[in-house]
Amino acid sequence: MFWFSVIASALAPGLALLTYFYLKDRYDQEPLTMVIKVFVFGFLIVVPVMIIQRGLTSSFGGNPYIESFVISSLVEEFLKWFVLYQIIYNHSEFDEPYDGIVYAVAISLGFATVENIMYAWYSHASTSAMFLRALLPVSGHAMFGVMMGYYLGRARFSTGAKAKRFLAYSILIPWFWHGVYDLILATITQYWLWFIVPLMAFLWYGGMGKVYRANNRSPFRFLKREEEVNT
Repeated sequence: MFWFSVIASALAPGLALLTYFYLKDRYDQEPLTMVIKVFVFGFLIVVPVMIIQRGLTSSFGGNPYIESFVISSLVEEFLKWFVLYQIIYNHSEFDEPYDGIVYAVAISLGFATVENIMYAWYSHASTSAMFLRALLPVSGHAMFGVMMGYYLGRARFSTGAKAKRFLAYSILIPWFWHGVYDLILATITQYWLWFIVPLMAFLWYGGMGKVYRANNRSPFRFLKREEEVNT
C-alpha cells in the first residue's frame, strides 16, 4: 500500500498538469491518441538522456555551470525538441499555434513523470517529498514545455526568417530557463526556496500569458464565435 501511494503521487502531477493544459485548448482540441503517443515518447527519451548525461558527466562533471546548462538542461531540452520536430512539427494535426504547447507539454511531462517515478523508487521518497517535486521539477518541466511549444507554434505558422527565429527560440529559451533552475539548485544550499519560488512564479506567469496568446492566434476562433452566434 505504501508503494502504491508513492507511485500514484509520482504519476499524478504529470497527468494532472497534462490534463490542465490539454483542456486549455479553447478551439480545436488534439486527438487524445496523439497526445498520449507524444507523452509516451517523453517516457522513452529518458534512456538516451541518461546515457548521454552519464558520458558527459564522466568527462565534464564537477562544474555547476556545465552540469546545469549543458549536461542537464541542453541534453534534456534538445532531445525533447528534436523528437517533437521530427514527429509533430509537420504533422497534419498541428493545425493551430496552441497545438505546439499541448505536444511540448506532453513530451516534457512524460519525461518528468519517469524522473519522478525513478526518484520515488530509488530514494524511498515520502509523499511529502513527492508533493514538493510536483510543485517544483514536474511543474518546471511543464513550463519549459509551454515555452518550447509556444515558439514551435509561432514558427509553424510563420515563414522565412521569422519562422527560423521562432524555431531557434523554441530550443534556446527553455534551455536557458531550465539551466537557471538547475543552477540555483546546484549552487545554493541554504535559502534556495527564496530563489526557486519567485522563479517558478515568474515562469508560470509568463507561461499562462503564452497560453492566452497562442489561443488567440488560433484560426478556429472565428469559427467558434460564428457557432456561438448561430446557436
